[in-house]
Amino acid sequence: MRSVTKMNNYIRGTSLFLVVCCVHAARSKSMVLGELSRVSRPCSPLDQEKALKAGWLKRQRSIMKNWQLRWFVLRTEALYFYKDQEETKAQGCIPLQGSQVNELPATQDEPGRHLFEIVPGASGEKERPGISHESYLLMANSQSDMEEWVRAIRRAIWAPLGGGIFGQHLEETMLYEAQSAQRQVPVLVEQCVSFIRENGLKEEGLFRAPGQTNHVRELQDAFDRGEKPVFDSTTDVHTVASLLKLYIRELPESWWGHCWGLTALWTWTTHH
Repeated sequence: MRSVTKMNNYIRGTSLFLVVCCVHAARSKSMVLGELSRVSRPCSPLDQEKALKAGWLKRQRSIMKNWQLRWFVLRTEALYFYKDQEETKAQGCIPLQGSQVNELPATQDEPGRHLFEIVPGASGEKERPGISHESYLLMANSQSDMEEWVRAIRRAIWAPLGGGIFGQHLEETMLYEAQSAQRQVPVLVEQCVSFIRENGLKEEGLFRAPGQTNHVRELQDAFDRGEKPVFDSTTDVHTVASLLKLYIRELPESWWGHCWGLTALWTWTTHH
């Protein structure tokens, strides 16, 4: 009788253990599925599609909130991530169409973290079930690395809409702008040079004295979003000159792009 009681206790204990294991397994599976569903949009980049940028980033998992080091590859439509550089199949991707990317300020508790987020766009997807608009949190190795990723992602998002012009090939910029008007130079160059001609030709230290850094960044971001900010009487001419220099410096055409920029600047300054 005693042995039977022990056996029953053993069976009950074993059953309880199995139940706990099953619950834990089910919970783990649901957490994994929840994690995957957030980034499991079609993640099969075309082999011939050019990578716009690639490098190591840490991403924060949506449920566990821990950080994973992954190899990220930026392409036109999405940001793909892989376990390492040798992997050919992406573990997941972050869609970019309609999204926003924001730099996040460092906190006093975590001053060494260089964070930015990608906030998925809700346009056209609000009513679709299973679509999460929670932001994706990413961490770069340094401030400069983070800024490069943010600029590259913004270009990928806004280039199809006429933005993302900083760091974009001249041919791509001119092809898009030719859809609305025939131009000899990009809109940004035209606006900057026109403003400098009207307000800065007698300004001492033009193109040598730096502009207002924050305002230059604001104008850069506006042009990269496809906007056409207006320069008025309150705009500092050195800021506009710094913006123009920044645009020319970031042209991917290397020395030819710089020569083109200087030629365009001279032409517009002397003949318009």
